[in-house]
Amino acid sequence: MLFAALLRGFAFMAFKIPSASMLPTLQIGDYVLVEPLQYGLRKPWGGWLMRWAAPRPGDVVVFANPRDPTQDFVKRVIAVGGERVEIRDKQVLVDGVPRDFAGAYFVEGRSNSQSNDVRDNFASVWVPPGQLFVLGDNRDQSVDSRFWGFVDANDVRGKAATVYWSMDGDDGWVRWDRIGNRVR
Repeated sequence: MLFAALLRGFAFMAFKIPSASMLPTLQIGDYVLVEPLQYGLRKPWGGWLMRWAAPRPGDVVVFANPRDPTQDFVKRVIAVGGERVEIRDKQVLVDGVPRDFAGAYFVEGRSNSQSNDVRDNFASVWVPPGQLFVLGDNRDQSVDSRFWGFVDANDVRGKAATVYWSMDGDDGWVRWDRIGNRVR
């Protein structure tokens, strides 16, 4: 029993996806295994015992909500400390170069970006050392760094790895085709 608890806390963690902010990469009702050892070994009471890697752009990470640390969020890392990020007409630019990932999805399409809302047009900011700029893949329906700022890299719980269970919340059907999918 103790071994199972330690294994669960150190080798993997499980999270349920409650919102549409990461569609289509992660769907509501997906259960995801997260690898906490991807970036290092955490102390049980918080902080790092050892770090051997840092989150990189493109990683899908689980982290403590910057506004409520009792809640966990899952988002994609877009930029890391030392990079400059901005969004112009829904196009993500990092250090002036377009950077987006295959999972980026726009409910309203990319061409409908006439607003001055930070969702579609985000002023250029420099990401401080030790911080991350994260976005949901469902760009039109995600609350992320555009709204609440940076994520402290120390608050990252781990890297999302695999969908181990998936159930459609509307009708309760198991989505067998999603089970075992790697999170990319």
